[in-house]
Amino acid sequence: MDLLPISGATLASEPTVLASVRTIGAQYGVDYTDDRAVAEMFGERREALRWSQRGRRAWFGGLALAVGAVWPFIGPEVPAFTGSPALAYGPAVPFLAVGIGLLISVRARWKRELEHPALVGYRHVLGVARSRGLPVTHVPAWLEGRSEYGGTKPAVPVPTYRPVAPDTPDTTSTPSTPAGPYGDRPQDVPPMPPAVAEYEEIADQGGWHDEAGCLFVIAALIGAAYGWWQGVALGYLALLLVPLAVRVWLAGSRQGKEKERLRTEALDYVEAIARAQASGAAVPELSPRLRKLLDEEQWLGRR
Repeated sequence: MDLLPISGATLASEPTVLASVRTIGAQYGVDYTDDRAVAEMFGERREALRWSQRGRRAWFGGLALAVGAVWPFIGPEVPAFTGSPALAYGPAVPFLAVGIGLLISVRARWKRELEHPALVGYRHVLGVARSRGLPVTHVPAWLEGRSEYGGTKPAVPVPTYRPVAPDTPDTTSTPSTPAGPYGDRPQDVPPMPPAVAEYEEIADQGGWHDEAGCLFVIAALIGAAYGWWQGVALGYLALLLVPLAVRVWLAGSRQGKEKERLRTEALDYVEAIARAQASGAAVPELSPRLRKLLDEEQWLGRR
């Protein structure tokens, strides 16, 4: 079950927002208050974005760029090209030009997919919702053209509008609870389990155990080789680093298994939030670590 940035029930909770969303939907031909339609549109556009960066054009562009980059080093070594700088170095230029041109066209096609009218309209919807203080649970990295691992600016960010105070609810009328897309009563948003909070704390920890273990083994081999070559018995003491390397590897393995267990708990929690959202509940914004987890899962094609 996909977790949407904001549900139709949440958009409908503010009359002014609902009116704006309907205007945007009429302009772009999408009913952004229909969660099922939005989820289907997301699936189609995300697949189109994925394929825009693949295919023959991307492969040939990368291959031509690689050939152009290595040609100046390989060309002069070919006996038939000896004494002919034009053949030894010249072919690199057209290969580089073709590779760069193809990759630029791939990038342009990806940008065109990001600017699909349905996605442009949805980004406007999110901008309006934020300006009225409605909770936007999670903006997928692919929707803004960001890297799933952070560190890059969005290619097409959600527009920012001047903040406006939310409408004052009418206390004289009986408030109605919006139903989900299947007519169910909204579920309560589940509280964050302790395992998920622990995952947020340790998710970015570790990752150095494999490298450290390899360095210890290399140091042990160098020390032992030096002791054998120079006849220095103390050099063999470096072999004591091998058990230390094994210990570091085992510690990394234990930490990795624990992080994977907590990651599964975090994904189950996100799934529970998605079910609550689908039933019509207003879901708060996810933490930065859970947003990153969702982006990673979507990049791997698991969600």
